[in-house]
Amino acid sequence: MELKWLEDFLSLAQTRSFSRSAEARHVTQSAFSRRIRALELWLGVALVDRSTYPTTLTPEGRRFRDTAEESVRVLLGARADLRAGLDSPEPLVRIAGLHTLALTFFPAWFRTLAARTGPVATRLLPDDFHDCLQALVEGGADFLLTFHHPGVPIPLDPALYPHRVVGADALVPVRSPDLAAGAEGRPVPRLDYGRDSFLGRVSALAQAELGLPPGPVVHANPMAEALKCMALEGHGLAFVPRSLVTRELAEGRLVAAGPAVPLEIRLYRNGAPAHGPRARAAVAAIWAAASAPA
Repeated sequence: MELKWLEDFLSLAQTRSFSRSAEARHVTQSAFSRRIRALELWLGVALVDRSTYPTTLTPEGRRFRDTAEESVRVLLGARADLRAGLDSPEPLVRIAGLHTLALTFFPAWFRTLAARTGPVATRLLPDDFHDCLQALVEGGADFLLTFHHPGVPIPLDPALYPHRVVGADALVPVRSPDLAAGAEGRPVPRLDYGRDSFLGRVSALAQAELGLPPGPVVHANPMAEALKCMALEGHGLAFVPRSLVTRELAEGRLVAAGPAVPLEIRLYRNGAPAHGPRARAAVAAIWAAASAPA
């Protein structure tokens, strides 16, 4: 029995497509089918009705789905708790958050929440958007703290992963004042996040919205903090969260190259119950505090 078999089965139950689930799980369709078959052989029952399209679960598959979800959540949650290594009498709440929000937003925001909830032990898991999203969906995190822009939908079922808007920021194009804007009629070199980055997709939309000419990409890095440092050194123009460059803009070390594009800061909750009554109470307390007026 392997954990990935359960994760494969849950993916198939959601997509109802062997090909889409195989792509999402980064395996060939034949390998994915073999793993589903291996799980069925281990259980001794058929979980999937292969005679229908889209793929449906058998009655046994529907019954087993809840067990699989709970097993994956408990195992991944236990792994995260053990890796945290925190020796605290308080229940541990796990929050996956984008790197920038972990630096600029989380400390003060959580101080406000803690004043309402009382002591809560937390583990912040800063990472890129894809891995933060995966942590939430796979049960490795109780909450996801992320930016949101209407042009880049977040693929979460609101019934399973409700959200609260907990703050606001903006994506602003910045460059060093020493970097001539469009010298000799050439577009300003651009610093980019990469094609698959969440902020990269938002910055591409922002550039189109603002009508900025697309300059050549001279450097790519998925972290906004790294692009800010490159912009400070005069390498090019970067779209970064305004909260990350407030001081540099005030001091004139960076200048805005166009208007800012608004961003929401959202807190998503994993709708599955946290492991243990004390952990569930702590998660519920944070959710209620996040919903209260500032």
